[in-house]
Amino acid sequence: MVATRWGICSAGKIAHDFLAALKTLPPEDHQVVAIASRDLSRAEEYAKTHGIPKAYGSYAELAEDPDVEIVHIGVLNPYHLPSSLLFIQAGKNVLCEKPMGMNAAEVKTMVKAAQEKNVFFMEGFWSRFFPAAERIRSLLSQGSIGDVMVLHAEFGSPQLSIPRCVEKELGGGGLLDIGCYCIQFACMVFNGEKPESILASGFLHDTGVDKTVSIILNYSRHRQAVLTCTMTAKMPNRASINGTKGMIEIPSTFWCPTELVVNGQRESFPLPPSPMPVHFSNSIGLRYEAEHVRQCLLQGLKESPVLTHADSALINSILDDVRRQVGVLYAQDDMEHIPNSFV
Repeated sequence: MVATRWGICSAGKIAHDFLAALKTLPPEDHQVVAIASRDLSRAEEYAKTHGIPKAYGSYAELAEDPDVEIVHIGVLNPYHLPSSLLFIQAGKNVLCEKPMGMNAAEVKTMVKAAQEKNVFFMEGFWSRFFPAAERIRSLLSQGSIGDVMVLHAEFGSPQLSIPRCVEKELGGGGLLDIGCYCIQFACMVFNGEKPESILASGFLHDTGVDKTVSIILNYSRHRQAVLTCTMTAKMPNRASINGTKGMIEIPSTFWCPTELVVNGQRESFPLPPSPMPVHFSNSIGLRYEAEHVRQCLLQGLKESPVLTHADSALINSILDDVRRQVGVLYAQDDMEHIPNSFV
């Protein structure tokens, strides 16, 4: 069976961790054939560190490389749209880091382009592919905790000193950086159902991006998700799914879980050891996302059945609605034309 041939767009922290995660998978299944950065020396440095045969000083060169089968895009949020379109138009399959777009309109544009070019396209919400996440979906489908009535999730990390997190032109803000994990978790647990209403309240940084936001998603049959994200403080970063017959708890790092407590019983899902230091918690777990992409490509799929284009559209639409309520506006937005989908 032929290896999946990866191209890496950007030489940042997430690219490093993705490359480290790929090293935990069989080399006959996953090969990194090229990396590109706008700074050629940076691409060459990563190529040397990670044993990548080709380094480019522009994304266009990577898009033109005939050896590249799929591109992992790890650029800053505002560049997801132009980068994705560049590779899609070149006929490449694309795995784009979350959030897929700065808003739902960008997501729609990218998905349409991918469908027209008949290429695989997926948002990089790695959380959904962890074995613990698979276990959660299985438990819910089996009715192990009855009907889910209330979900809680929180993500707090002090990040106000990081420029990309607070600068609006870099796509900063807690919602796009970490709050989106809370929203995607709720969307997974409620199986892609559209909330009946959204209530959001929060505080903005001096730069105009959000720094603390709490969200209530109200679903049919009086079910609710309560979510909080903040860039001002460390939180326990746990989640719980509470049903009529029991409870599933994620004690910490709910977005990259290695442990569950199911109706009082602890279950562990350990990660393999990392071949090198990484930047983000449990990021060797990116391996599960990468292998899922490979399986989709082997089956000739153009979207993931686990994280569909519709899932990404819903997640990003909820983000739009929350931002509208707390007053976060990006240059990519036309707020008059962002639909108030949930009122």
